[in-house]
Amino acid sequence: MVSDLLVELGGLSFHYRHWGGRGRPVVLLHGLASTSHIWDLTAPLLARRFRVVALDQRGHGESAKPDHGYDFDTVTGDLRAFVAALEFERPVLVGHSWGASVALRYAAGHPDGVPGLVLVDGGVIDLSAVMTWEQAEEEMTPPPIDGVPAKQLLAAVRGLAYFREIWSPEFERMFLTNFEVREDGTIWRRLPVEHHMKVVRALYDLSPSQLLPLVQSPVLIVVASRKPQGEREERWQRYRREGLESAARLLRQCETVVMEDTIHDIPVHRPRELAAAIERFAGGLA
Repeated sequence: MVSDLLVELGGLSFHYRHWGGRGRPVVLLHGLASTSHIWDLTAPLLARRFRVVALDQRGHGESAKPDHGYDFDTVTGDLRAFVAALEFERPVLVGHSWGASVALRYAAGHPDGVPGLVLVDGGVIDLSAVMTWEQAEEEMTPPPIDGVPAKQLLAAVRGLAYFREIWSPEFERMFLTNFEVREDGTIWRRLPVEHHMKVVRALYDLSPSQLLPLVQSPVLIVVASRKPQGEREERWQRYRREGLESAARLLRQCETVVMEDTIHDIPVHRPRELAAAIERFAGGLA
């Protein structure tokens, strides 16, 4: 059974979910503007074999939301303090999207502390090598949805073909954890756009090509693949292909699993397949 817990790290309160389990610890990290709940379908499957937790990172979910600290030095410091507070010895790190970049940065800086690293559709693109900051800012600024009625947003998301096939009351609850739903029925971002863009700037300045050679552990890269929906998505798929090719050259030990006909949010779109890939990888680590 999952437990929702709080831990104080560096004077700030952080929320995390703990699915129990025994064996090697596995720490799950969500992406930008998401929460630990994105793992709600995947984590219970992993907990059959591992001790599984998912952290709400700084500014996200039910964790503290300071005005500062959205750079990678600070965020990976949060993760280091979290691992120490839970007394985890060499946990496997699994990161989705921005969380993959956090996991990569941590593993590069703690080569003896991570037995295995899983990058889920993230962590491999050198943004500054493929676009200017002005382009990245334009591409990655989130849409203005604060104040939109929750029912309106849910109807729009439910209408998307790739969400329609997996929609359920549980998925709806998971989706709404990304937002604060106010008494008037409107939704507001838990992570303000100002802080969101601080994370985007940190991602832009991060260079995976410099970090990947520092990772000593085996790495599993899980990639979503589908027919591109327009020029923008085709371009981002090209960036990802180039990043994967770079990762294969730079990593000491790397395996890639491609999930066909799958959207970026693999933990909710293909939880069973993702859990199976992680379990096989983590179960085979020394």
